[in-house]
Amino acid sequence: MANSSKVVEQTAPLPSSMSIIAPAVGWLVPGAGHLVQKRYIRGVLLMASIVSMYMIGIAMQGHVYTPNGGDLLDILSFLGDACAGGLYIISRALNWNPGLITKATADYGSKFIVVAGLLNFISAVDAYHIAIGKKQ
Repeated sequence: MANSSKVVEQTAPLPSSMSIIAPAVGWLVPGAGHLVQKRYIRGVLLMASIVSMYMIGIAMQGHVYTPNGGDLLDILSFLGDACAGGLYIISRALNWNPGLITKATADYGSKFIVVAGLLNFISAVDAYHIAIGKKQ
């Protein structure tokens, strides 16, 4: 006689509304994904660091990349910039992209903007992990 074991199917729990709202709000406004979850210190620190890094990059006349099909580094830089969420939308709407580069620090400014976007993306992922209970 063979032992027959029952296969128990486990269904994944439905996502909570916070697991959808927190990363979306966190992408749009840096640090806000943590603020809506009452993680005030982490949210304010992320907001201050991401916004200041982005604005320092803009002050250094950093390039805000647009969607294009050109060079691979331009495409990746655009993706990094777009991860800044609302900051990217505002900088594109207000045309903060300098025409002629007049400072030698403009390349560093471009990197500041890209890194601020990537940090914002990591912050939104962190807000999601907190929302689903995977992280405290």
